[in-house]
Amino acid sequence: KVLIDVPPSDLAEELAQSQTKIQVLQDTLQQALDRREEERQSRQLLELYLEALKNEDSVLSKVAESETVPRKEMDVVDTGTSSTGTLAKTTLSDQILAALKEKPAPELCLDSQDLELVLKEDTEALASALRWDKQKAEALQQACDQELSKRLQQVQTLHSLRSTSRGKKTLP
Repeated sequence: KVLIDVPPSDLAEELAQSQTKIQVLQDTLQQALDRREEERQSRQLLELYLEALKNEDSVLSKVAESETVPRKEMDVVDTGTSSTGTLAKTTLSDQILAALKEKPAPELCLDSQDLELVLKEDTEALASALRWDKQKAEALQQACDQELSKRLQQVQTLHSLRSTSRGKKTLP
């Protein structure tokens, strides 16, 4: 990543190579990073697929639970914000808050249930808990929403693929 970020002219001078060779090197390195990211996403997609196969019946109940439980906790967040003049209380665990603070792209590190919790969190309470401004907290919630949507689309694609593959098995 560092070699990709260095201006090609500086790197060419340091390595005593032509700028075109350095550009090819940087392009190759970027392709390797892109391939690693695609492999990571593919592994994650496969894990989601396998999990969906194992828990096909329980997925809907888990989604229903995750939608009802945080709403009750959201009331706690709202009253915590208004009743105490200090930092707002959040329903997020210390582990989630640490990941949000420390990771450059925390939405990629959190599981889907944690992403849902971050999305349902009051923006002001989240900003206060992370000691960020409201705009940064909103941007984080938008990134989490996009990642969750992407994961949902991947699961739907997997279900579609599974249905298609089931249909092919029954054909003569």
